[in-house]
Amino acid sequence: MGVQQASRTEQTISVDDREIFFTEAGTGPAVVLLHGGGAGATGASNYARNIDALAEHFRVIVPDMPGYGRSTKYIDHSDPFGDLAAFLGGFIDALGLKKAHLVGNSYGGAAALRLTIERPELVDRLILMGPGGIGTTRALPTAGLNSLLAYYGGKGPSKEKITAFIRDYLVYDPTDVPDELIELRYQASIDPEVVANPPLRRPSGPTALRTLWRMDFSRDSRLAEVQTQTLVIWGARDKVNRPSGALMLAETMPNCDARLVAKTGHWVQWEQADLFNATALDFLGAVR
Repeated sequence: MGVQQASRTEQTISVDDREIFFTEAGTGPAVVLLHGGGAGATGASNYARNIDALAEHFRVIVPDMPGYGRSTKYIDHSDPFGDLAAFLGGFIDALGLKKAHLVGNSYGGAAALRLTIERPELVDRLILMGPGGIGTTRALPTAGLNSLLAYYGGKGPSKEKITAFIRDYLVYDPTDVPDELIELRYQASIDPEVVANPPLRRPSGPTALRTLWRMDFSRDSRLAEVQTQTLVIWGARDKVNRPSGALMLAETMPNCDARLVAKTGHWVQWEQADLFNATALDFLGAVR
């Protein structure tokens, strides 16, 4: 039996000095889905293959993170993960939730992990898919990360650049991403506000090293103190964030399990949607 399409609502909520757009579906315990940081990313597009399945059991809340989609285009680039964690905590507070399950891919995974470190009382269970900031200062950037960070550089954004990033680096099977999704992301990526202030960029200037260290969880001693039940799901062929990060998290966090998924790149929730949905529902305690 297929998954029934969930009824969705869309709205905007004020979180401190930012307006945050989000999509919501389903009822039950809250699950917040946090998208990655690639050009043109939005919450609903990144989790298009997951929202309906999760909404059969949970209240699924999918924001466009600051700098993306229909949310305010502002990120504090001196400590981006800290700023995203502050947004996320404020978002949960603004929704009137005592706590929520967090599901984060890449950039969104880094935001979820930083919030879990700083405000663990807000986080019920945590699922991370290829999260950012895992040992990133201990080796040269991957080819996929270089492609991502170069998108707004040089001659600026283009359809060719975003197509190359998504099909060459984001997924294992390039035929799995339809032209329509690439066009949707491209149009979002050329929003004048985003072009003027890209949300994800290489740290530069005299504080660049300090920023890089803030963005590497392997240098944060607090990681070993996180007691939250955590599941890491990582594509074994991830070209953006190294799959070895899964073992690092499992060895460091006391209650963290890790799973590598064969023939899968950076976008596990899209490429292996059925596997991801079933695994997430079990881990989050869905009654089925």
